[in-house]
Amino acid sequence: MKTIFAATLLTLSSLPALPAIAADGRLSEAGACRNPAILGFITRNFDHKAANYLKRQIAIAEIRDMRQSRLQLRDDTHRVEREYCRATALTTDGRRRPLWYLIERDWAFAGLGSSVEYCLSGLDPRYVHGAQCASLR
Repeated sequence: MKTIFAATLLTLSSLPALPAIAADGRLSEAGACRNPAILGFITRNFDHKAANYLKRQIAIAEIRDMRQSRLQLRDDTHRVEREYCRATALTTDGRRRPLWYLIERDWAFAGLGSSVEYCLSGLDPRYVHGAQCASLR
């Protein structure tokens, strides 16, 4: 339990402050799905997971075509804003894979902070995010 807590805290503290979503559901033109800090976090974190969990020499070489696929605004029944994103990841094995990621805002302790979850289709052998990353779509 302490390991999970420490990993979560590290993830939350290593992310930059994310832009808030306006009441009309719009972000700045770049949006969080295109945020270089978010994409850098995914790339670095995947390098670690590939080496330690997948036991493969594979990395994300580039992330393209980032876009928002769904938005869940914060309200009385949803205490956390969720922005679902989709992109294409080019991996060092020469393949293009769908990349799904979720950006959550106003999370963590006392309702502060952000978190990011991601999944590359075909590289989730334990189906942590469901078949073909279903939980992040």
